[in-house]
Amino acid sequence: MKHKKILITLIVIVLIFLIVFIYLKLNKKNPNILTLYGNIEIRQVDLGFRVEGRVKKLLKEEGDEVKKGELLAILDDVTYRAKYEKSLHDINLYKAQSENADLIYKRNIELCADGTTSKQDCDGFIRNKKASYAKVESEKKQNRIYKDDWDNTKIYSPNDGIVTTRIVEEGAVVNISTPVYTISLNKPVWIRTYVSERDLGNIKYNMKAQVLTDTIDPKTGKKREYQGRIGYISPVAEFTPKTVQTQELRTDLVYRIRVYVDEGDKFLRQGMPTTIKINLRQDNNDSGN
Repeated sequence: MKHKKILITLIVIVLIFLIVFIYLKLNKKNPNILTLYGNIEIRQVDLGFRVEGRVKKLLKEEGDEVKKGELLAILDDVTYRAKYEKSLHDINLYKAQSENADLIYKRNIELCADGTTSKQDCDGFIRNKKASYAKVESEKKQNRIYKDDWDNTKIYSPNDGIVTTRIVEEGAVVNISTPVYTISLNKPVWIRTYVSERDLGNIKYNMKAQVLTDTIDPKTGKKREYQGRIGYISPVAEFTPKTVQTQELRTDLVYRIRVYVDEGDKFLRQGMPTTIKINLRQDNNDSGN
């Protein structure tokens, strides 16, 4: 019985040592892997009308996905359409006046040459011809402005993205450039992070990086993982913001970098914390250079 207890005790001790050994081995820091911590940054754009008026229709809600060129909002365009259509009418009127002035000029040009018509009248024919032509050209330019204003009573999405904020409602009167929607663009998506001066010389543009979020993918049971690349390295050192957690003291001087995620998805959100792992031994082909 005594020998059995000793044997059990030895087995337990061996198991404890084995567990500790495996734990230390798995958690041993790899000197070739640079681990950084940062937050997702996504470009956002405020969209508004380039003309003032009353909002007639809003076609998207917060959270809706939008495609580049998709119609998002419509302004009451009665006034702008009327100005454009009246301008078209005025162009036709001024064209008729210009043609008439040109016809009068052609009929009298020979009489001006032989002195039958007074110089004063001849100068008047020329002035009327030039003035009527200039009036047509001026109205054409004004017509293009009216057309542009009419076109700007609609808002289209500049790129693929997601509506994050619907700022006004239908019926609201807005001024020029008053924000109506805020759109988070699907691309580019990057992580803002910081690297210490000690590690700065080990990284370069286009180096590949493994990006991990804290979110567990229910399909795999693992953290969501993305492939990234270093796309920006600041040439100026700065103090690490207090919101960024690093393994070094927050008062250390660091360099800001961006790790771009080319193939992101809708699970990457503004401000989301991430872990970035960079293999410092990747060769030039791996880093894209």
